[in-house]
Amino acid sequence: MNLVFIRHGQSLWNLENKFTGWVDIDLSERGEVEAKAAGVTLIDNNFYPEICFTSYLKRSINTAAYITENYKNMNITFATKKKWELNERHYGALQGLDKIETAKKYGQEQVQIWRRSFDTPPPLAELNSVHDPKTHELYSNIETELPLGESLKDVVLRVAKTYEKILAIAKEKSVLVVAHGNSIRAMVKMLDNLSDKGIVDVNIPTGIPLAYNISDNNIEKIGYLGDEKAIKNLTKEVEMQSKITDKKG
Repeated sequence: MNLVFIRHGQSLWNLENKFTGWVDIDLSERGEVEAKAAGVTLIDNNFYPEICFTSYLKRSINTAAYITENYKNMNITFATKKKWELNERHYGALQGLDKIETAKKYGQEQVQIWRRSFDTPPPLAELNSVHDPKTHELYSNIETELPLGESLKDVVLRVAKTYEKILAIAKEKSVLVVAHGNSIRAMVKMLDNLSDKGIVDVNIPTGIPLAYNISDNNIEKIGYLGDEKAIKNLTKEVEMQSKITDKKG
């Protein structure tokens, strides 16, 4: 395998079951444990990155840092590059809201459409509000127009060029991508050649490596690395986050 995706470890707002999007929330204690464990899993599977890509958000950056520490202990180092295009989907005006309370207010069906449909964006954030990326110094060097809310379709379009660069590098080097549930879903859609409908039910668990082998003529999906029961439970947790009757994950 020469290309591995990892969704960041559980964040504080994952724990509180809030829409996070581009809000720069850090890892929870469990997320730190997941990040460290992901590094161990990669080494156990003889994966040694030569380059790592992260988003601009610290839950991605810090997950990568914990993974990197595992390799530093083996005197293995590699470059890390930040790409804003790998950010999570911008959840617009929903950012910061509790998913269960939002489902109670707007109805579970509507929230699931906002969360899981391919081409329906959430209500957009207001221009110049706290959820407008252009009001944050973090994005002051970005000349591209930045979103106020996105559908998964928008994320696919956003990550496409970065995805192509990552794929090209993976043909020559081992690449680790530490990103987010929806930016990874967007790339999985392209890698697995999934339909717009087919990607809707794909859930990406936190902290679990997803491996591929990339060659000039072939894309081979190896799958998730680690304990099958843990992977199943974490994937189910993501799936159930907006169910009104469910406990918070």
